[in-house]
Amino acid sequence: MKPSQIAAQMYTIRDFCKTPADIAASLKKLKAIGYHAVQLSGLGPIEPATLVGMLNDNGLVCCATHEDSNLILDQPLAVVKLLKAYGCAITAYPYPGGYPCDTLENVKELAHKLNAAGKVLYDNGCVLCYHNHHIEFKRVGGKPALQVIFEETDPRYLQGEPDTHWVQHGGGDPVAWCAYLKNRLPILHLKDYVITSDNKIAFAEIGYGNLDWQRIIAAAEKSGCQWFCVEQDTCPGDPFDSLQKSFKYLTTTLCSA
Repeated sequence: MKPSQIAAQMYTIRDFCKTPADIAASLKKLKAIGYHAVQLSGLGPIEPATLVGMLNDNGLVCCATHEDSNLILDQPLAVVKLLKAYGCAITAYPYPGGYPCDTLENVKELAHKLNAAGKVLYDNGCVLCYHNHHIEFKRVGGKPALQVIFEETDPRYLQGEPDTHWVQHGGGDPVAWCAYLKNRLPILHLKDYVITSDNKIAFAEIGYGNLDWQRIIAAAEKSGCQWFCVEQDTCPGDPFDSLQKSFKYLTTTLCSA
């Protein structure tokens, strides 16, 4: 993994990205930390051209986005248009709203809709990924729902954006899932997992939790991962401080030149 492959998921700083002025200031802070790329998510209203101008001004690349779940399934060409405007090829289906992933039938229905939408993106030079939470580790038909989703879809039309914290939370192994998605893993969400002093599960800065990052990054690289995206759903203080701690750990511990 190289420093230029590390991105910041802007959902982490969503409370600081409600207006165009907020977004401009936040992008400047991310660049100052050292990030080379961002994944767009959780932003307030802003025109794509305005946002692209801000990214260019700060020397940042949009490596991927998260788009609305229904928009992806129902209007995939609209998603293609957005991605082209951002100069980006990758988006991810963020959450299975309306699909509780509790029966084999509804998991297969979701997979087939994702496959159809993903084909539209693929035919237009874009990539649809699936972003998991813990709910996709419910077992349906004797296996995790997430496995069914990938088995029922064409690798060309649906790739993976596994979230390391949620894989662990769901009882999965982040290393094994990175290996499972060989040649189907363009982007990985880096999110640590910690047990707090009051015995609760929480999010943590990379390197400050329980996950084995040496093995996770090695497995992801072996599977062809292009982007390593740092995300932290909740932070103990200023989220920019958390993003800085994660970036420092990754670049000083796990990065090659």
